[in-house]
Amino acid sequence: MTKSQHLIALDLDGTLLTDGKIISDRTKRTVLEAKEQGHIIVISTGRPHRSSIDYYHELGLDTPMVNFNGALIHHPTDNKWDALHSPLPERTAKSIIQTCYDLEVKNIMAEVSDDIYLDRYDEELMNILHTDKEDNPIIIGSLKNELNTDPTSLLIHPSEGNIDALHEQLDRDHASVIEHRKWGAPWNIIEIVRKGMNKAVGLKRIAHYYHIPQERVIAFGDEDNDLEMIEYAGVGVAMGNAIDELKQLANHTTLTNEENGIGSFLENYLGLTVEKN
Repeated sequence: MTKSQHLIALDLDGTLLTDGKIISDRTKRTVLEAKEQGHIIVISTGRPHRSSIDYYHELGLDTPMVNFNGALIHHPTDNKWDALHSPLPERTAKSIIQTCYDLEVKNIMAEVSDDIYLDRYDEELMNILHTDKEDNPIIIGSLKNELNTDPTSLLIHPSEGNIDALHEQLDRDHASVIEHRKWGAPWNIIEIVRKGMNKAVGLKRIAHYYHIPQERVIAFGDEDNDLEMIEYAGVGVAMGNAIDELKQLANHTTLTNEENGIGSFLENYLGLTVEKN
């Protein structure tokens, strides 16, 4: 149990959120109690701003947020906060897009902050990627023609038969300038951001902003895009449903996202008293 102020970083999918994409009542009460006790809560996610801001407001946060696995670090409620946006160079993006065309992937999406470019219309993909809001219009058409700026990220939906070939070519041709990650099941989505961008980059910057030492940074995650963040945090916590590599790296393993893993850990570690229904 500790009473010192901590910075608490929460991944969303598979971590803060249940499989139904909601924050459970118990976890929400615990996070709000930690906030009430003076701890700093931040969201650190691979998602874009548009599909994470509702959870940010649900928790009543007024802190910076890490989106796109560190490629965008910003403060949703303070325009004066010095945001950091680190997109892919357009030339690199176009080269990757051509690789995707050559390998005949199912689809490609580029995001420029909250602007969305989709190579081919795909309603199922649009829904899973939270592109259905009227305030986020989608530009549909060949990305080689439509994309004329540096994208924050590229999302590739490969065919089953070309996943390995795509990873190999990305490593061979672009390893020096990009990071590429795979999404967890059931989607074999490959996400690409600029080299050196990861959640730890954002978390370090936010910890420095609040003068929180590394040993008092708590981070929760479940997938390979959480590895650097969990390694950086003085208190790295893997969810019970996390991949084995993350569990081996973490200082602690808690219950799953379906079992209020975040709430359970914070109550014990921070000595919080939260009424259980």
